[in-house]
Amino acid sequence: MEGIKLIVTLQGVIITFCLVGPLDSSLNQHLEALSDSSLLSTINEARQLVDSAYLRARKSLKQKLEEKVASPMDFLKHLKEPVGRTRCAVRAADYLETTLKLLKGKLQLLGKGRFNVTDLLDTKQKEMISRETGCDYHSIKCPEDDIYRTITGECNNRKHSHFGASNHAFVRWLPAAYEDGVSVPRGVSEGKLYNGFPLPLVRKVSNELARTGNENVTQDQELSLFFMHWGQWISHDIDLSPSSGAGANLNLHCETNCTFKSPCFPIKFPPDDPRVLRSNSCMPFIQSASVCNSRTFTREQINAVSSFIDASMVYGSEDSVAKSLRNQTSWMGLLAVNQNFTDAGLEFLPFENKTKSICVLTNKSMNIPCFKAGDKRVTENLGLSALHTVFLREHNRLVTKLGKLNPHWDGEKLYQESRKIIVAMTQIITYRDYLPLVLGEETNRWIPSYSGYNETMNPTVSNVFSLAFRFGHTSVQPFVSRLDDSFQPMSQLSHVPLHLTFCASWRIITEGGIDPLIRGMVVDQAKLMKQNQLLVEELQNHLFEQTAVMGLDLAALNLQRGRDHGLPGYNAWRRFCGLSQPQSVEELSEVLGNSKLAKKYMDLYGTPDNIDLWIGAIAEPFIPQGRVGPLLACIIGTQFRNLRDGDRFWWEKPGVFTLQQLHALKKVSLSKVICDNTHIKKLPQDMFQANTYPENFVDCHEIDMLNLSAWKDEPESGRKGTQGTSLVSRKY
Repeated sequence: MEGIKLIVTLQGVIITFCLVGPLDSSLNQHLEALSDSSLLSTINEARQLVDSAYLRARKSLKQKLEEKVASPMDFLKHLKEPVGRTRCAVRAADYLETTLKLLKGKLQLLGKGRFNVTDLLDTKQKEMISRETGCDYHSIKCPEDDIYRTITGECNNRKHSHFGASNHAFVRWLPAAYEDGVSVPRGVSEGKLYNGFPLPLVRKVSNELARTGNENVTQDQELSLFFMHWGQWISHDIDLSPSSGAGANLNLHCETNCTFKSPCFPIKFPPDDPRVLRSNSCMPFIQSASVCNSRTFTREQINAVSSFIDASMVYGSEDSVAKSLRNQTSWMGLLAVNQNFTDAGLEFLPFENKTKSICVLTNKSMNIPCFKAGDKRVTENLGLSALHTVFLREHNRLVTKLGKLNPHWDGEKLYQESRKIIVAMTQIITYRDYLPLVLGEETNRWIPSYSGYNETMNPTVSNVFSLAFRFGHTSVQPFVSRLDDSFQPMSQLSHVPLHLTFCASWRIITEGGIDPLIRGMVVDQAKLMKQNQLLVEELQNHLFEQTAVMGLDLAALNLQRGRDHGLPGYNAWRRFCGLSQPQSVEELSEVLGNSKLAKKYMDLYGTPDNIDLWIGAIAEPFIPQGRVGPLLACIIGTQFRNLRDGDRFWWEKPGVFTLQQLHALKKVSLSKVICDNTHIKKLPQDMFQANTYPENFVDCHEIDMLNLSAWKDEPESGRKGTQGTSLVSRKY
């Protein structure tokens, strides 16, 4: 009895092991495996394994670039590669996870049975593992007075300095749903039942529910393609799940092997798939990078960018990136621009500072690298690159204007004030112009009028939102059109298949700059999401297909990503939002308004409880005047309210801007920003509505401009109050 009491005192769970074999020897072996010296040895082994995997990953990509070959997955990995502090945070999490895996392996050799290794560790042991792997986050001391938001988002909330900060975990609104309760995605174990049914292969779901031909596309009669592009622009401001740092590790064979071995989580082809090249073939998939979670050790994904709507896609989400984007040769606070090319006299984005860039492989004869911006995904598609270019130019335009207005301001002040205006513009256009089109008649329900900053609100982007906001994939058109000054197609340059424009920075440099693209985005209509037209063929079969290698499937990636992130199923989120939870074909038919579609879902999943969030949510009929169903309206509306109310620097918060500045900012418009930073002379007042040229277009000089006189600051002025006071002289 004394022996058993001792075991209970040490760690209750060890009893399970000890009962398998001789009590004393088993206990001693377990205690030895968990001793300080043994733990340190295991941690060092984990660090070496992770470091060598990272090194092999870098060498692998470098070799591919030197050989000038890249697969679609290489393009995706490039866009989601962790950089800077993100790389350090991800590596620490990999050290932690690998340590736990090694420990589990050692303990399994000593005793049989299923167990979670974290149950065997006491507080001191957990602290040691956190410390030695670099997972012991230190709290940040925030300054008492601050004038501008930080680049990282840290200290926006003074009581909880990490709220909304980059390189922290997404917040969870519901507990994670993993196969083992800790990290293994649901669907990994073949034949395993969930709610009485196996989960279908995500590629099978994509084939059955998402596939749409490129020609069979219904146009949205009310919204322009700019609506879709703005959604992606904002998405890139608030969330980025980078790929696992060891994702390119050749030894893992993520590209060829169908076995789940983290971070490889391959997408298996069903036997009847038209793209099956051989039996047991797969589409590669790399898990999202995890972040340290020393509290529960459950796998959590890292958000590499700040959650706040703070134009981080322009300025970056960590200080080293922000600094590298600035013009180091000028004192004025300008952003760096391209030194090799101009857009008929206007600036282009700078290129990546890399001798070998993956974008070169989309047209080897042109030898044009990827662009560089505050967000790594800048070159993903041409419309995104165009928006990045416009806001780079707008920052530099504001710096120049403010510099003339206030010659006594130094470069840092010019940079920060211009950045502050760009952030306000982004917030205004998103909440005033974009979100009402998404949420329709439910806009005020989810995002009521602003009533001030709420320091108890956690604005951190939720894990479920990072998947839910991908509803925009259903409004992507299969072709990219480029229009001339008369808004007519530019001969052979117009109507390019979408998959030939991914990572193709050369097309902007050599095929007319950004103006033709923007004209196309204004005149073209968004694709309308219909239940029988979810995703165009270009995205469902040809994603990042720049070479002869088979492209990826965005629908399958979204579904696999949801499982990778441990997101519960469709009904769990319906319950979270206070909506009905259909249990039968009849009830699901009522929710979807489509009995034939409901039967398809039930045939695939067996029960609505198992339906993957993304594919269930995007199929719901739109709320009145909106472009999403009730479930997405709840998730998106809740998130955007949190982002606004939990932001201490929100543009409407009293004291952030002066009254004159607030009045001036209310007149900002996306159309004027584009007029001011392109050669385009006519645009619609509302860029998101479907427009016809020339009926809905006006001359640029007829569009309200941002009056910067409200930012004039007399150097000798020491006046207090909100009227005409320099922001920099004011404390919040």
